[in-house]
Amino acid sequence: MMRRLLLAAAAVLALGAAGPARAETVINLTEVITSPQRTELLRSLLDKFEAANPGIKVKITSLPWGQAFEKLATMVQGGEIPDVVEMPERWVSLYGTSGQLESLEPWLAKWEGKGELSERVLQYGSVVGGTPYMIPYGFYIRAMFWNKKLFKEAGLDHAPLTIDEFVEASRKISALGEGKTGYCLRGGTGSANGYTMFMLAMNGSGDYFDRNGNSTFNQPGAIKGLQILADMHKEGLVPRDSVNWGFNEIVAGFYSGTCAMLDQDPDALIAIKERMNPADFAVAPMPLGPAGKAFPTLGYAGWAMFKAAKDKEASWKLIAFLSSPESNLAWSKFVGVVPIHKRSQEDPFFDSEQFKGWFTELNDKHWEPTPVPAYLPEYGYWADSIAVQTGQELLLGQRTAEDVATEWASYFTEAQKKWQAAHPKP
Repeated sequence: MMRRLLLAAAAVLALGAAGPARAETVINLTEVITSPQRTELLRSLLDKFEAANPGIKVKITSLPWGQAFEKLATMVQGGEIPDVVEMPERWVSLYGTSGQLESLEPWLAKWEGKGELSERVLQYGSVVGGTPYMIPYGFYIRAMFWNKKLFKEAGLDHAPLTIDEFVEASRKISALGEGKTGYCLRGGTGSANGYTMFMLAMNGSGDYFDRNGNSTFNQPGAIKGLQILADMHKEGLVPRDSVNWGFNEIVAGFYSGTCAMLDQDPDALIAIKERMNPADFAVAPMPLGPAGKAFPTLGYAGWAMFKAAKDKEASWKLIAFLSSPESNLAWSKFVGVVPIHKRSQEDPFFDSEQFKGWFTELNDKHWEPTPVPAYLPEYGYWADSIAVQTGQELLLGQRTAEDVATEWASYFTEAQKKWQAAHPKP
């Protein structure tokens, strides 16, 4: 009996000498623009992060893009708040102005990788009050994919330079019959950018507001931009069921030959290059409006930290790792975005013919890549809910272009003037 007591005491002393077991840090990361392949790549990067940071584990929660806005909001409201989140530019103001995001300023100040970032990264990561609430992981810029084979069948030998040429090319290709149409219209989730580009191009200006804070969406040119898309759907120059199409459907519509043109970001190259001969398609800049200008949307997403993060130092380590040149280059190539580091953009992968349309837009004065007004907290709800529903009503002939444009303009004017009142000029 005495021997067993002595052995037990010795065991307790040994445990005490070793100290308490070190608790493992778990970072909850939520991604919102998801696909199985994309998640697999993210997981492989996180495995490298965990190997370099013993004691830190990262758990991924993947939200389907179509429901991500509502699902993330429900998670946050219910207290199930991620530590790190993939933050689209359209949501950063909603969470930033409500005080829910951690400012990355003190972390960036100490990070040796800051100097490698391009100027746009810091600029667009700080659209809310000049505070860097996120580090973009790349930029999505719309350009026009075109199917060379279908164009040739229709007697066309070049991509449309203007919106008039774009509509006429769509008409000639649709006349081929057999279910072929001109344009892969996106009428479902994610349709907002398509509407916006046609409205701005036909209006001849990339300004969302006039100097008094009134939205330009109800100006005559903008209404014409909406009317063009409504007429194309009515005339059958786009697939009839495209009123419900999202990203996957429009990309599939292009590589299957259902429609000959597709406006998309570089991420569409992933699926298209797998299924089409590179000689059969090309990427041209967006067609120009009557003023000789086009305003392709400049979108982005990135990594942000919630203020409620349990271990902010570990969360920052993760963001810094994902934003490093090596990680970001691998991510950019797979996801299809223009990378964030100055040197990475010189990589042979991006210096290719397939990226010509996007780089023309970046370097030619006729094209002005235009960011959405993501600084408005109300923008995300418009883009992910209002624009989809009312845009579908337009395409189905249930409402006029003027009616829809007027509603959108009223919504944005109210949001802009509210923002201006809260941020008076000095």
